[in-house]
Amino acid sequence: MNEPTPQDWLEAELSDSFDEDYELALEDAELSQEIAKIYKKRHGPSMERKEYLRALIRLQAELIRLQSWVQYHKERVVVIFEGRDSAGKGGVIKRITQRLNPRVARTVALPAPSDREKTQWYFQRYVPHLPAGGEMVLFDRSWYNRAGVERVMGFASEDQVEQFFQDVPEFERMLVRSGIRVVKYWFSITDEEQQMRFLMRIHDPMKQWKLSPMDLQSRVRWEQYTKAKEEMFARTNIDEAPWYIVEGTDKKRARLNCIDHLLGLFPYEDVPHEEIQLPERVFNPDYERAVLPPELYVPLKY
Repeated sequence: MNEPTPQDWLEAELSDSFDEDYELALEDAELSQEIAKIYKKRHGPSMERKEYLRALIRLQAELIRLQSWVQYHKERVVVIFEGRDSAGKGGVIKRITQRLNPRVARTVALPAPSDREKTQWYFQRYVPHLPAGGEMVLFDRSWYNRAGVERVMGFASEDQVEQFFQDVPEFERMLVRSGIRVVKYWFSITDEEQQMRFLMRIHDPMKQWKLSPMDLQSRVRWEQYTKAKEEMFARTNIDEAPWYIVEGTDKKRARLNCIDHLLGLFPYEDVPHEEIQLPERVFNPDYERAVLPPELYVPLKY
């Protein structure tokens, strides 16, 4: 029997990579057939999976080049993802970070503040997560919670919200002056689209965990969230860190458009790389591999 060649190994690795993409694509499958029928009637044709994956992999290859540029030049990048519940923030973050080094590109999704954090300067709990040189930080929701959910749900007083609006432009200008690149995305979906996505989550046992009581309240308070969003844009869209709105009704196109736009914001280029050579394996003729007891091994069920 022929030994596997490097080409065989490469093809196997690429196959595994496509399988990973396919697994992620399954997140978009609607398990409730009735809801799926309604959904498809109300939406135009989406991208073919093959076309989508081809474009996604091309963009992810560019993200790797961006990562190398960020590392080489010790750049510091913050990307903020905001939007209504179920708007697709998590999906695009997964695709951005899927093939990147988690030590370079990391995601921050903070829980609700503790009692101690509630007594701190509002921005204090976000500061430790800001990037050092050669790092990209993706905030899955951010300090803009105060302008959105905290305001609408009554977790922050109007005085606290007003103080936030006065502080946040200067806070972000400070970040930019220090050399941090700040990018802010808002994922926009329609009232009808959010309703459909919530219904699919309710009827999909693998997605029900994504629904919290806060998410359900966001349906009731749709108009309050809209007013809060409009004021947030009016008061925090600064030249140093403008908002970019991503049309999120079509998930696949939203992901591709966002990644493509993100890449276009940086003057990245190829950077020098040391040539990688695999060292020869050192063999010791006196070494004997120990035989480990079978109970240490995970059972081969699959």
